[in-house]
Amino acid sequence: MSMPLIALALAAFGIGTTELVIMGLLTDVAGNLHVSVPTAGMLISCYAMGVVIGGPILALLTSRWQRKRTLLLLMTIFLIGNVACAISETYMQLLIARVVTALSHGAFFGIASVTAAGMVPPEKRGQAIAMVFAGLTVANVLGVPFGTAVGQAFGWRMAFWCVALMGVVALAGLWRWMPSTLPRSQGSILSEFKVLKQPQVTLGLLMSVLSSTAMFVTLTYLSPILEHYTNVHGVGITLMFLLYGVGMTIGSWLGGKLGNSPLVPTLIKLMIANLIVLLVLTFCLHSIWTMMPAVVLWGAITFSPNPLFQLLVVDQASEAPNLASTLNQSAFNLGNAIGAWLGGAVIGIGLQMDFLPIVSILVVIVLFALAMVTRKLFVHVDHLVPEEEPVGPPTDVPVDVDNGVLVNPTDDAAIDDDDDEFTLPSDTLTPEQFAEAMHGMRRHHVSSEDAHEGETETSAASETNGSGVSAEPPVSPDEKH
Repeated sequence: MSMPLIALALAAFGIGTTELVIMGLLTDVAGNLHVSVPTAGMLISCYAMGVVIGGPILALLTSRWQRKRTLLLLMTIFLIGNVACAISETYMQLLIARVVTALSHGAFFGIASVTAAGMVPPEKRGQAIAMVFAGLTVANVLGVPFGTAVGQAFGWRMAFWCVALMGVVALAGLWRWMPSTLPRSQGSILSEFKVLKQPQVTLGLLMSVLSSTAMFVTLTYLSPILEHYTNVHGVGITLMFLLYGVGMTIGSWLGGKLGNSPLVPTLIKLMIANLIVLLVLTFCLHSIWTMMPAVVLWGAITFSPNPLFQLLVVDQASEAPNLASTLNQSAFNLGNAIGAWLGGAVIGIGLQMDFLPIVSILVVIVLFALAMVTRKLFVHVDHLVPEEEPVGPPTDVPVDVDNGVLVNPTDDAAIDDDDDEFTLPSDTLTPEQFAEAMHGMRRHHVSSEDAHEGETETSAASETNGSGVSAEPPVSPDEKH
């Protein structure tokens, strides 16, 4: 397994933990800072808006930077933000610290997705992106439950100190393992905004917003829902978030596997499955034994479309991959903010929290209708990953390796011979270029064989037998007469 991909997943683990750990501590934070639960929920919404606004800005400002340098800067911002959260004494201080932390989130996942996709063969890009997001899902399996348990035992501030420590480890991993030879984006900064003119990109972003909204309407308030309706407290809440993280991990793996499937039909099937799971969840709220498997299934189905949305915008906006991928993260977190706000608004008007899964169902219905209406626009992008492996250069072309990442040979990398020389292009060969190169190799090989045969005949003619007489072919009896 590539160490640079592990470093990216490790950083994603830290970022995912700091984003979602607040959900398990929402009641504790509200009580300690003397605010209501819906007001504490705004810490999630404001974090998400920091991702929405700060992500694209940082992606544009750093679009011409060397990618390793950019990733290290973003993790430094993440580290500073979490330390600020840990030392916050008031609600407003914590809110500002959360926004600062969020600035690194969107740009990191956008650039990390593009970087991961560029370090593997085209047919494995979906799995590479899914591995980055696996860091986010593992954060839900281990990071969020661990942070929730630490926060409940030692106070919510200790949870952010632990997250800051994760940031130190991730920063060291990126510095040590991320290669310095990663390519930079090409083209002007203003031209990157042209990707928004592509309907497939815009619709992909909109669907990502709606998918995330449906998730966070209920997920934001999962902790108080468990306390009020499932009668789960303390360690039980930690266990529930652990099960949800397991489901998200399954969903991330499933999304990576579905990267070779037709896009819109796959997404529509996942939307239908999401509707069914949310309906089941509504009837499982009042029993821990039914809630446990429902939470796992819910996490798997709600998170599985994310790698597909991310891969879509990366493929459709190849001229501006950093910005487009970051915009998808902003879209996801815009849905996060809208979902948290919508859930709080539903509670604020007097409806009970057990009604929130119904609101999520209504959002998924809107998403399903949008996908059905616009599915014909994606007829040319049904398969996100090439079905055939691209033709590459011969295996004897020199290739450098940097921390497990293949680096293209330089332009002067060539295959030399004693008499003739020809050079293979340093970039990926098209089939025509490859065929021409192979034809040159065959011509060279044939000419070498002809020359070798000529030398053999000449030497054979000059050989003599043991008596000094030239070895000539035998004469037939007819020729003697």
